[in-house]
Amino acid sequence: MSEVAVYPRKTAKAVEAITPPSILIIDDENAIRESLQTLLELENYRVELAENAEQGLAFLAANTYDLVLLDISLPDRNGLDVLEDIHERDPGLPVIMITAHGTVDYAIRAMQSGASNFIPKPWDNEKLLADVSSAVARRRAEEENQQLKRALKQRYNFENIVGKSEKMLRIFDLVAQVAPSRSTILIQGESGTGKELIAKAIHANSPRKDRPFVPVNTGSMPADLLESTLFGHVKGAFTSAISSKKGLFEVADRGTIFLDEIGSMGLDTQAKILRVLQDKKFMHLGGIQEIQVDVRIIAATNEDLKLMVKEGRFREDLFYRLNVITVDLPPLRDRSEDIPLLAMHFLQRFCTENGRPPLGISTEAMRPLMDYMWPGNVRELENVMERAVVLSSGSTIGIDLISDHIVGRAPITSILEGRPDASLFDIMEECERRIIIDMLEKCSWNQTEAADRFHVPLSTLNQKIKRLNIDIKKKIKE
Repeated sequence: MSEVAVYPRKTAKAVEAITPPSILIIDDENAIRESLQTLLELENYRVELAENAEQGLAFLAANTYDLVLLDISLPDRNGLDVLEDIHERDPGLPVIMITAHGTVDYAIRAMQSGASNFIPKPWDNEKLLADVSSAVARRRAEEENQQLKRALKQRYNFENIVGKSEKMLRIFDLVAQVAPSRSTILIQGESGTGKELIAKAIHANSPRKDRPFVPVNTGSMPADLLESTLFGHVKGAFTSAISSKKGLFEVADRGTIFLDEIGSMGLDTQAKILRVLQDKKFMHLGGIQEIQVDVRIIAATNEDLKLMVKEGRFREDLFYRLNVITVDLPPLRDRSEDIPLLAMHFLQRFCTENGRPPLGISTEAMRPLMDYMWPGNVRELENVMERAVVLSSGSTIGIDLISDHIVGRAPITSILEGRPDASLFDIMEECERRIIIDMLEKCSWNQTEAADRFHVPLSTLNQKIKRLNIDIKKKIKE
C-alpha cells in the first residue's frame, strides 16, 4: 500500500489482521463497481457492492463499514441527499465521492457537506488507494480514541484525558484511588503536561464533585494581589479596597481549590496557606475575624520543591503538608505511544471547533511528531495540531503543515550562503551543530538535561560540543 497511508499504521494493520477494513461501493455502473472491488480486495479490504442508493442504504442499515465510496450521480437518488442520509446514520463514517467528468464543482459542494474527498473518473490507482487508506485509518484511529475515552469514562469518570501508556495508566489508577479521600494532593510535572486536567479528574471523582472547583494560577499575580484573591479583604484594607470582597478559599468552601505553580509563592503567602491546611482557618486582609472553611487543596508545580526547601525558598513545613500524596506526571517524550491518540484527539476537537470535516494525519507527518522531544509537552502538541487544522486545505494533515523545528528541516540554503564549496560533511556538521544549540537553548544551556533529552551520555554530548566548537560560556552570556 502507498507510503502516504494515514497514521497510525501499526494500529490499523494490527486490527486489519483480525478484521479487514470494510468498504461499501455505491455506483450504478457495473464496470466501475467490479474494477474498484478488484483493486481494493487486492489490498486486503472487504468490499460490498450496491448498484443504487436504496440498496446502499439498506446495506448501511444492516452492517458496519469503515468507508463508503459513493457515486455522485445515481439513478434513484441525488448523491448529496444520500450523503446526508449516511451522515445522519453515522456522522463519523468517511464518504469518498466518485465523480464523472464535468461534476467536479458538484463534488466540491459534496465535500462542503461533509464528504471526505472525491475521486474523478478515470482515477489513478495509487492516488485512490492512498485516499482510501487515509480515510480508513482515520476512521479506525477515531474509533480507537473514542473507545479509549469511553473506557476511561466508565472506569474513572475522566474527561478530556487521553493516554494508554503504562505510565499514564498507573496515573489513572492512582487518581481513582486517592480521589475519594480528603487528602491534600501535590501534582508534579513539567509545564504543559496536563496538571490541571488531573486536578479536575481528582475533584470530579471525589465526594466534593458537586461543589466548586476553583483553579488559581499563583505564579501570575504579585504577592499582595494573590493574597487578596485567595483570602479576600475588608473595605479599606488597602487604597483600592473600596468594598469588602470574598476570597477564593471562601468560594471553594466544601469544594476543591487548585493552586497551580505553588513554587512561585512568596514565603509570607506560604505561611498563610500552611495555616489554612492546618487549622482550616484564615482572615480577610485587614480583617480581625477568623473564617472557617472546608476546602481540599490540590497543588501543582513544575519546580523541584525539595531543592527549593534546601535553598530556603520554600517552607519545609508547608512542603510536607502538601506532599501527602504525590502524582508525578511524565513528560510527553517519556510516553510517546500516547502521541498518536493525543494528536487525533486534538484534530477531532479543532475540526469540530472550526466547522471542518474530520482530518487524518499522514504517516510522513506523524513520524516527526513521534521523534520530536516536545519540550512544551501536551500543550505544545495541542498548539501544533490547532495550527495544522486551521492551515489545512485537504482531507489529510501532511508533513508540510508540521512546523519546521519539529520536522527538523534544516535551513540548508542559509547554511550554504557564503560557502559555495561546502562539502556534504560540512553541511551535515553544521546541521548537527544547530540541532545541539537548539536543544541547549531549550534546556537553558543545562548540558545534563540536554543529554537526557537526546538520550545520550553526558560525556558523548560534551565531546560533540567540543568537536563542533560550541562556546557554551559565550552562548550563555548572549
